[in-house]
Amino acid sequence: MDYEKLIDEETWAFIRETGSHYPDETATFSIEEQRKIYNAMAAAFRAPRPEVVDVTERTVGNVSVRIYEAGDPIRTVMYCHGGGFVVGGLNSHDDVCCEICEQTGYRVVAVDYRLAPEYPHPAQFEDAWTVLEWIAETYERGVVLAGDSAGATLCACVAQHARGRLDVVMGQVLIYPGLGGDLSLPSYREHAQAPMLTLEDVKFYRHVRADGGIAPSDDPTYDPLQASDFSGMPPTVMFSADCDPLRDDCGAYRDAIQAAGGQAHWINETGLVHGYLRARHRVGRAWDSFERITLAIEALGQELWTYDD
Repeated sequence: MDYEKLIDEETWAFIRETGSHYPDETATFSIEEQRKIYNAMAAAFRAPRPEVVDVTERTVGNVSVRIYEAGDPIRTVMYCHGGGFVVGGLNSHDDVCCEICEQTGYRVVAVDYRLAPEYPHPAQFEDAWTVLEWIAETYERGVVLAGDSAGATLCACVAQHARGRLDVVMGQVLIYPGLGGDLSLPSYREHAQAPMLTLEDVKFYRHVRADGGIAPSDDPTYDPLQASDFSGMPPTVMFSADCDPLRDDCGAYRDAIQAAGGQAHWINETGLVHGYLRARHRVGRAWDSFERITLAIEALGQELWTYDD
């Protein structure tokens, strides 16, 4: 794959800057050291909070959440951060949540779910579900689920589990999600050595949260594509990075939802790489995608479907 042609110079500059903070060999370090390096990298890219956004924190059950509000929000976004279920937290995606709040006007509740390997599956799912139940009890106007990478996985798992249990989920916006797709899909072969995320990374993250290292094969609270029934799913909008082994998970998930009669739309972002949310203030393509993401969140919260599939 000729990434020199596929990826523009702005994005390459972002890739190099990320590597200066989070080098390839970081994966060989201890979990504690990986988290320290990741947090420092996230801090280096972190944008200042918009002044119009008020931020509070509280504990829901045993789960810490951070709540972002601007004015009188009519909807709530539950946001789950990325990081392969191993790294990340409230601070790593603080600016993303702030800007989603600012641009949509919706309340954003960020979930500080427990991390693997100390807390194997289903700890992450349980924490996300706990927060969604609390949101449903606390705010009456509907919820849009949103997340990136591992966080998008959790959102899809929660959305499937909510069917017949909670009626507050208005839609989900999944940003370069890992959904448990078949590793024979083209993107896993074409982008096995992609910048920012490789196939070996995907395999590691798929198994790191599995108890005993053995991933379940029929558990949709672990991988959404392990579900046997996709009926009744909320309207779903997905954003993939074209230069990412996870790209084609979006197509498989879209097709499964549509085959069951649901609404699902997949936007593949040309020339972008996994983790591009962090590049939105440096890379024009990433900013354009972020605007599409926030518009999708806002539209789902207004029960609008603007896609032709």
